[in-house]
Amino acid sequence: MTYAMGDLKKGLKIELDGVPYKIVEYQHVKPGKGPAFVRTKIKSLLDGRVIENTFHAGDKAEKPDLTEATMQYLYKDGEHFQFMDTSSYEQYAFNADQVGDAANWLIENVEVSVSFHNGKPIGVEPPQTVALKVVQTPPNFKGDTSAGSKKPAKLETGVIVQVPYHVLEGETIRVDTFSGEYIEKVK
Repeated sequence: MTYAMGDLKKGLKIELDGVPYKIVEYQHVKPGKGPAFVRTKIKSLLDGRVIENTFHAGDKAEKPDLTEATMQYLYKDGEHFQFMDTSSYEQYAFNADQVGDAANWLIENVEVSVSFHNGKPIGVEPPQTVALKVVQTPPNFKGDTSAGSKKPAKLETGVIVQVPYHVLEGETIRVDTFSGEYIEKVK
């Protein structure tokens, strides 16, 4: 399937020169002179680079051969992350480039969405939120009650997020994996 200029919109996944992209910004431009065109920012699903691209009437973009599978994260053995397909129970080993920033949110048994392009794994998408244990954070001080104040906290995966002063070591917190922001304490 091919997409024409009029089919393009934010969030659409397209393929140009064998590389899958996702449209992250979209602007339809109708200049005073000449034909209309679409100015886009597209993000490579292979390496995460964002580039600008302009589409004119008659330009075509292919629909990429993308599939997704729900997989369970098992463990990390040296430089590979081990995942299991939850439907076929087949195991896959991904390197750090394939996992990307999702590694910050991976704990054993968490389910993730894995994207494949032409049968080859290209990306791991963690769940929207995860519950992680705080392993290191400065103690509270008397008088630290100013609203909106934050302190750094190192979580069990090694990632550091900003948390309110009332969060202590050993507590479990819920974090938004897209923004990296603290949401709440987990009871």
